[in-house]
Amino acid sequence: MSVPQVRTLMQAHNALVAERPGLQAPAAAWRAYYLRSARVYAEVAEIDRGHHHEALYWADRERRKAEELRSGRGGTPVS
Repeated sequence: MSVPQVRTLMQAHNALVAERPGLQAPAAAWRAYYLRSARVYAEVAEIDRGHHHEALYWADRERRKAEELRSGRGGTPVS
């Protein structure tokens, strides 16, 4: 997955939405997507200081979703 260099939270949202796996993609593809999203949001939190806490929230959310898929607690990938 290749997310272009983003500098704001909105750019991160837009780039990651464009990279989302299809709804029928396997859980492994969704887990990889969530882990990548978590890294992008964590990086943006350090750049877009006006949205620091919101970007950290999104990074944590995406990490939790990846963990739920890994552990089998997550139901559907997009729930």
